[in-house]
Amino acid sequence: MKKLLVGLISIVLLVVVAGCSSSASGEKNSKPKKITLDYAYYSPTSLVLRELGWVEEEFKKDGIEVEYVLSQGSNKALEFLNSSSVDFGSTAGAAALLAKAKGSPIESIYVFSKPEWTALVTNKESDIKTVNDLKGKKIAATLGTDPYIFLLRALNEAGLSESDVEIINLQHADGAAALSTNQVDAWAGLDPHMAKLELITDANLFYRNPDFNTYGILNVRSEFAEQYPDQVEKVIELYEKARLWTIENPQKAAEILAKEANIEIDVALKQLERTDYSNSLPGDEQVESLKAAGEVLQKGNIIEKDVDLEKVLEELINPSYAEKVVKN
Repeated sequence: MKKLLVGLISIVLLVVVAGCSSSASGEKNSKPKKITLDYAYYSPTSLVLRELGWVEEEFKKDGIEVEYVLSQGSNKALEFLNSSSVDFGSTAGAAALLAKAKGSPIESIYVFSKPEWTALVTNKESDIKTVNDLKGKKIAATLGTDPYIFLLRALNEAGLSESDVEIINLQHADGAAALSTNQVDAWAGLDPHMAKLELITDANLFYRNPDFNTYGILNVRSEFAEQYPDQVEKVIELYEKARLWTIENPQKAAEILAKEANIEIDVALKQLERTDYSNSLPGDEQVESLKAAGEVLQKGNIIEKDVDLEKVLEELINPSYAEKVVKN
C-alpha cells in the first residue's frame, strides 16, 4: 500500500513540475494582449509608424492590441517606462544611461537616429556669444534629457559647472516659450522647437557640438523583453521599415512631422536635415558616446561617483534583438 501511495505521489509531483515548466516556458513565449509604444516629435520614425499604421497591421494578425502614448521628452518616456505605462520608449542615449544608473529596469535595443537635435540657444539680440558668457545667467533646460546633459558638458568644457548658472527646469516647449519671451537668458534647445525658433525668430544657436548630442535610442522594459522576445524583434523590424521609408521619402516624412508637431514644413525639413538615419544597430559608438556623457554626470554628482559606468552600459546596451533584424 505504501509503495502504491509513494508511486501515486511521485506521478502527481512529476505532472505538477512538468505543468509548471510548461507554463513558465509558455509564459515567456506567449503573446501580450497589448503593446504600448510611445511616439515623439524628436523621433520622426515613431511618427511615421503611427501615421502609416504598420504596427497595428502587423500585430492584428496575432490579436494583439496596439496603443500609442506621446512622450514630450526623454524624461517623460522614462517615466512611462518606469511605471509600465509604455513597453517601448524613445529617449536620448544619455538620458537612458542616467536612468539606468539610478536603477531603471530598461534596455536600449535600437538606434532610431543620430541627430544634432540640441544646441544652446539665445535670442538674436542677446549679448551671449559663448558658453563662458552663461555665468550667472538663467538657462531653461529639461532635467534628465539630452539638452540638459548637453548643457552640462558644454559648461564642463568651458571650465564652468551647474553651480555657475541658474537652470530653470522647463519641458522643452515651455523652455522655447520662456526664451522667446525673455524669461530666461538662454535655452538648452531641442528640435523641432529649436528649429522653429531658429527659422521664425532668428534665434541664435550660439553653441553647437554634434558629438555632445547622444543618439536617439529605443528602449524596452526589461520585463517585457524577457517575457516577449519575439514581439521585441517584431517592433524593431517595424522601426527598420520606418527608417528605410524615411530615408527614401524625406519630403513625406517631413510632412508627417509637420502635421503631428503642428509646425511649418520648413521647420520640419530643418529638423530632418540634421538627422542621420544611416546606422540603427547599437554598439561601440553608442557605448563610447554615453561613457563620455556619464563621466561628466559623475563629475557633477548627478550619477554617484562609485557607479561602475562600464557595467551600467553593458547592462543597458543590448544589441541582440537588433542584430537579428538590422541589415546595415
